[in-house]
Amino acid sequence: MTIRAISDDERSRLDELLAPVDADLAVHFPGDRAAGQPVHTAYVSAADIAVDTPAIWGESALAVADSAADVLAELAGGDATVVDLARARLRDNPIDDLRIDLEDGYGWRDDDVEDAHARRAGEVLAAWTGRRPHAPRCAGVRAKGLGERERARGLRTLELVLDAAGGVPDGFVFTVPKLRDIRQVDAVNHLCGAFERAHGLDEGALRYELQVEIPQAVLGPDGRATVAEAIHRGRPRLSGLHYGTYDYSAACGIVSAQQSLAHPVADHAKATMQAAAAQTGVWVSDGSTQVVPVGSADQVASALRRHHALVIRSLERGIYQGWDMHPGHLVTRWSAVIGFFRSAMPTAAQRLQSYFDRRSGDVVDEPATAMSLALVLDRGLAAGAFTAQEVVGVAPLCTAGRLGELRAAAGGLRA
Repeated sequence: MTIRAISDDERSRLDELLAPVDADLAVHFPGDRAAGQPVHTAYVSAADIAVDTPAIWGESALAVADSAADVLAELAGGDATVVDLARARLRDNPIDDLRIDLEDGYGWRDDDVEDAHARRAGEVLAAWTGRRPHAPRCAGVRAKGLGERERARGLRTLELVLDAAGGVPDGFVFTVPKLRDIRQVDAVNHLCGAFERAHGLDEGALRYELQVEIPQAVLGPDGRATVAEAIHRGRPRLSGLHYGTYDYSAACGIVSAQQSLAHPVADHAKATMQAAAAQTGVWVSDGSTQVVPVGSADQVASALRRHHALVIRSLERGIYQGWDMHPGHLVTRWSAVIGFFRSAMPTAAQRLQSYFDRRSGDVVDEPATAMSLALVLDRGLAAGAFTAQEVVGVAPLCTAGRLGELRAAAGGLRA
């Protein structure tokens, strides 16, 4: 049978038209980074930071866990393994990522006071690099932002932090608060280059995050998604987008009693952030809750249940990182993350087993779905929710080697 095929010239013309498209997509949407995303970012005022802060937070979190053991068992669905794994994390490595705060959580202080706190922050960050895995594997600062009033103070703080740290510590990132205009991203890129030249650092050594806490960061005056353009102007220095719960809610006119990670304005902002960041390698983080587990036993139990539910809600919506503002938040952060991935592992592993087997089980999965299933295993392993041996026990073909081959075939893990 004769096939009426297009000519070689037409095929060549098609390749000419699509080659620049292929190149642009490869540049702008390379897929997620291979490095594991932190499950949270703890924010600690620079006035309170010390080298042993992570250990102190872990001890305080364990005390909360001890006082509310029945609540934690309830939240874990009676799974003692989840509770044990969460407690082990609080004991050994309680904080995954930490930001030393010299912005809203720190306030305005005399210049000599902030200078001293900035230098101490740099010294602490440098010290942590030699204490891992018992120190945060990612850490940095949030200095004051780019507005006219606070710009000079924020710049001086960053200079002092880096000088006291002796350069850029491993895993360092700084958070830029209150993004409002895309041109601010250009300014941060310029600032990073200037710091690198002043300190004799390699180009690209500095990484930063943008805080989405003003509505103009989501929707600009021209109707465009500011955050989407910010990602592509900021990469590869830009590593994350962090939602700011209370400033964003207040700017949208939400009264304080209704401000929450679960409010519709928060969901809209975070959905826009997710869509903009998809397959770019830029991580998205949820914000914080101001309700902390202190007070009477009933108040502690209520706060723990609230935070646990918020963490699970974020995980279910594909947001795998959030802010923690109090040691008690670590209790429900780790129990929620570990429980979520531990319960998801058997189904994900079995479906991947069928995919590797090329046999259909109850569900026929495509390559993109296989990557999503592998994401469950990768994130769960990184969080300590289960071991590689447990995965292989459920699905013998889901070895580290096979999962690595799957990621390599897809050009990198995609969130």
